[in-house]
Amino acid sequence: MPILKNAKKALRVSIRKAEVNRRVKSQTKTAVDKMKKEPTALNLSGVFSAIDTAVKGKMFHRNKAARLKSQMSKLV
Repeated sequence: MPILKNAKKALRVSIRKAEVNRRVKSQTKTAVDKMKKEPTALNLSGVFSAIDTAVKGKMFHRNKAARLKSQMSKLV
């Protein structure tokens, strides 16, 4: 456990950010799975939005995002 005041704060911030990252990654994965099961234009829009959100939060590299978008587009 952290002893210093700034280390305690860093731990709190780290835990909060990890929770947000986990939520966004989960939403992205759910959207991709939904798209694979039922490829429609509406689902494609949702997947693109989820992927872009993950890239903006630096959870995915932009090249991985481009690859995922390309794969999802091929399904439609």
